[in-house]
Amino acid sequence: MSRLGKLAINLPAGVTASLDNNILTIKGPKGELKREIKKPVLLTLNEKEISVSVEDTTAPKQRAFWGLFRGLINNMVTGVSVGFVKKLEINGVGYRANVAGRKLNLSLGYSHPIEFALPEGIDATVEANVISISGISNELVGNTAYKIRKFRKPEPYKGKGVKYTTEVIRRKAGKSAAKGK
Repeated sequence: MSRLGKLAINLPAGVTASLDNNILTIKGPKGELKREIKKPVLLTLNEKEISVSVEDTTAPKQRAFWGLFRGLINNMVTGVSVGFVKKLEINGVGYRANVAGRKLNLSLGYSHPIEFALPEGIDATVEANVISISGISNELVGNTAYKIRKFRKPEPYKGKGVKYTTEVIRRKAGKSAAKGK
């Protein structure tokens, strides 16, 4: 049995859930999210919680779907009630970012500036050298942060580039360390 799948998902105050033709809709103070529920997964909705189960608890694929959909639904509930935020840090001389309307303008040491159009449902703010990406969909927030980081990944010698604030860059010694031998 799925250990996480067995846990019920509690609905906070102000969050409602409805199931219509295998499409789960969760509404909350921050917005509304929808997701199609695949065949082996079964949902039981109450006023205060959602229970997830599968048709056959001994089939390995169905057990995998059980835990997966429980996690996805839990992220939907968290997103519409609290929201998600990913923070990126820009390191490097002359590297900077600013937000103009629905576009994030990045100057990352290339010969040209980079204009990144923010997807619908994503907001970005820039404070000094930290970009905050926020939204109600955990999947969309993570994908957007990944795409921005991909423009200039941090390099291991000086640490220049775009990295997550929680990320630790393992630094390498340069040529001067090899000469000392």
